[in-house]
Amino acid sequence: MEDITVRPVWSVNDAAFDWLYPERIQRLSKRHWTPVEVARKSARFLAGGEGKKILDVGSGVGKFCLIGGHHYPEATFYGIEQRRELHHFAQAAQQHTGLENVHFINGNFTQIDFDDFDHFYFYNAFFENLADEGHIDHTMEYSASLYHYYCRQMFQGLLYKPAGTRVVTFHSMEDELPPEYQLVDASVDFLLKMWIKRP
Repeated sequence: MEDITVRPVWSVNDAAFDWLYPERIQRLSKRHWTPVEVARKSARFLAGGEGKKILDVGSGVGKFCLIGGHHYPEATFYGIEQRRELHHFAQAAQQHTGLENVHFINGNFTQIDFDDFDHFYFYNAFFENLADEGHIDHTMEYSASLYHYYCRQMFQGLLYKPAGTRVVTFHSMEDELPPEYQLVDASVDFLLKMWIKRP
């Protein structure tokens, strides 16, 4: 595994922040990791209130959680990622930054209980199953049936959350979102959307 040797710069652009990761991981950033400004906006929307638990579904190398955890220490950010290598880089980054309100889980999101979390962030991690190219790696199985399965699983998890639950989607086709969630804000060319579950 490659070592992380550079401290992150919280307040600047993606290129500066991405120096936290090895060069190979940096090259994936533009397509696969949440941009710094999107992470800030999303975390601001999700972190309202003391002690909120926020889950990033498909957290990659942890960029959203790290930025959110730094700017909103009153909330706790969790990321779940099934690729062991990416989870390793996320954990290493968390240890390097010393953020105690950021935690990473190695596993498939279908194995967790949505009741353990208050709000959710989703940068369309399922879309790789539909894409013809641009995959993070070739260690995973990809298929349209997996895309639909994951969407159904997330839909069910969100369906039974209480009114007031917040979700942020980025580059989503919204197949994973129950109709009870109301769009309250959209930005970044309508790719970043913020939702609240209606009573």
